[in-house]
Formats: sequence, structure tokens, C-alpha cells
Amino acid sequence: MLSQPDLAECERVLFTSMPAVLNAVENGDIDLGFAAIENSIEGTVNATIDTLAFSSQLQIQREVIIPISMQLHGVPGSSVDSIKRVVTFPHAIAQCRVWLREHLPEAEHSASNSTADAVERVAELGDPTVAAIGPRLAGSIYGLDEIASDIQDNDDNQTRFVTVAQRGVPKITGNDKTSIVIFQRNDRPGSLLSILQEFSARSINLSKLESRPTKQGLGDYCFIMDLDGHITDEVIADALKNIMAKQADVKFLGSYPAAGTGSTEVRAEANAAWTKAKDWLDGIRAQVSE
Repeated sequence: MLSQPDLAECERVLFTSMPAVLNAVENGDIDLGFAAIENSIEGTVNATIDTLAFSSQLQIQREVIIPISMQLHGVPGSSVDSIKRVVTFPHAIAQCRVWLREHLPEAEHSASNSTADAVERVAELGDPTVAAIGPRLAGSIYGLDEIASDIQDNDDNQTRFVTVAQRGVPKITGNDKTSIVIFQRNDRPGSLLSILQEFSARSINLSKLESRPTKQGLGDYCFIMDLDGHITDEVIADALKNIMAKQADVKFLGSYPAAGTGSTEVRAEANAAWTKAKDWLDGIRAQVSE
């Protein structure tokens, strides 16, 4: 949040988990929520995406991508050799598997609600045999020693966060992303292909495609998709309209500014072509007799 000037100026409220943050926005207790949704090593943060897909009607307002560096924190006087238990958020354990296997193969792993929560718990315990994996900022806030640095398995480790609100779609910027959930009405051969062809036919790039269980029974899945483009783009709107009409139910999670650079030229060209075709068709329809 501190990397975003406007968010850094907001009053910040701490919750025990990411679903708790999202639920607080849904209930109107806070105006905006900020939660991790995806990591470049471990993938989707299921607690966040499942809350957005199944338990709320929130709208994503923006994404923030942050380089992630993990440190091992212990109480003053502890060392790697003294550690018998490691506490952290499960995604952080997954991001440091190789280092843990090589340096703490016998250590017990305990889950926490977040990396910051893990660091706080270790500081409260005061036990030199227990360490936490978390960011440098958390270690400095809670007065722990950094007993091992940069222990993530990949130096290109990044986490994608999203800001969410009860409602509202940010205006188009030209470098946007649209997130949706697709629920197939009929599970039959070729149904996913027919959905994907709607995007391919319009030159819409999918930056993410993932299946998630719908919680309705074994083998019942929905699809989480991120599209390059904005809901006000003619091609995006037309593709989603066709899918809703013919193949599946669509839950709209938001159209919002994308982090970094996107395929703006490809989208602009496709959108211009679609607008030209629509104008052509509207011109013909205008000639129909009253």
C-alpha cells in the first residue's frame, strides 16, 4: 500500500486475513480493501480469489505488482542453527521451499494469517528456536533480527495485489485489465474451446486462465480469466455479451488499470476494426423502412 501515494495517505485498518479484509469492504466497514491475489512462484492466492468469485460482489479497482524478498526473522540472539520451527503464511513457505530444505530440513512449519502476523507472533513468543519468514519492514517493526536474507527460491519473485471496493469501474486508460469468472452452463466436449474462440476471434489476449472448483461437487469447475482490455472496449463487451448469450454465465470482477505495459497497440487496432464494422452495420440498418 505504501508504494501507492494515494493509498499511503489513507487511514489504514488491519485485519487478520485477506478474506476478512474483503468481507469488511463488502459490509461497508471500510472503503477499500488491499489483498494479495497472485504470486509468480506459488500462483493464485486462493483465499482471495475464492472470496471475490463466490462470496462477494466487490469490484477490483487496480492492481499493484511488488517484487518480493523474504527474510528469516528471529528474536535477538537466535541463529539459523537454533531454529526448530518456522512460522509464516503458507504462500511464503512455498516461495522458500528450496532454501528451507537445504538449511532447515528438520524444522516444523506452522501457518499464520500473513507474513506480518508470523513476525509478530515470533516477537511475542521470544523463543530463540522459533523463526518467522517475512519482509524486512515487519522484522524492523517488531524488533527481530534478520538471521537469513533473501531466502526466496527465485530472485524474480513478485506478488500481485488488488484494491477492491463495493462498486465502481475505473475509467479506461488504454492499459487495462478485465477480470471475470465464467460458469459453464453445460459441461460438454468443446465447451471451453467455444468460449476461448470468442476471445481469439476478436484478438483479445488472455493473461490468465485458471480453473477453480465451484464448491458444488467434485468435477464442477469455473474459470478465472484476466483479459487485456476494458469493459468499455467494443471487442471486450461484444465477447462477453456473446458468451453470456450462448455459452456460460459471467461474473464481472472488474476492469481496472493494469500494472506495467500491455499490448495496447493490438487492442486498439482490434477495437477500431470492431467499431468500424459496427458503424457499417448500423448504416445498413438505418436504411430499413419504418
